[in-house]
Amino acid sequence: MGPQELAILCAAFFVIAALYTTVGHAGASGYLAVMALFALAPETMRPTALTLNILVAAFTVYRFRRARFSSWPGLWPFLLGSVPFAAMGGIQSLSRGTYYTAMGAVLLIAASYLVWRAFGARMVMQEDVVRVRKIPAVLIGCVIGFLSGLIGVGGGIFLSPILLMLGWAGPKTTAGISAPFILVNSAVALVAGSLTVQELPGELPLLAAAALGGAILGTWLGLERLKQTGLLVTLAIVMSLAGLKLILTA
Repeated sequence: MGPQELAILCAAFFVIAALYTTVGHAGASGYLAVMALFALAPETMRPTALTLNILVAAFTVYRFRRARFSSWPGLWPFLLGSVPFAAMGGIQSLSRGTYYTAMGAVLLIAASYLVWRAFGARMVMQEDVVRVRKIPAVLIGCVIGFLSGLIGVGGGIFLSPILLMLGWAGPKTTAGISAPFILVNSAVALVAGSLTVQELPGELPLLAAAALGGAILGTWLGLERLKQTGLLVTLAIVMSLAGLKLILTA
């Protein structure tokens, strides 16, 4: 990786982490989109995205817990289902074409969610009210966990819209639930994936520093109620283009 490519990746990861952490996410789908545009190999993309996810999600958990936007009763049913299935997904090894198609679909779903979050997520629920139904949450966690491990994302991009659309939690509490969910699933998927061929780039410390810098900015902006409509739509467009590129070239 040349100096120019590294500089672009660092700048992109900073922006992605800043945008995603405003809503309690860690940015794996965004990191994957950028790495796909640079045509990095799947065995590098997945562990890199998961490693950055763990770092960014850990900081996001800390920030949202300090602000008292978290809920263990709302979190544990999803984790109960997701953890073993994240491990199952993480040990799967897909061909380049299959991986690109699957990842492209995830990016398009993520882009759709970002647009919906920008224009449609005007919730009126109280932030201190959590109505997670335990058995459905466990089953939902199983599905999200497997997809998370398979693709190399933390699962927040799936969990957040479910919590909001079902009315189980308010927006900031949803972020407080999603962040630790992402952290645990990313760690499980990364460890499980170590049983297959994986390769972390030598530039990872610089990429991690850029992502952490973005997380510091993003969590502060998110907790200060930054209006993010334009930024989220811009990111959704970039992710849509990357997703379509992957699907068409798989």
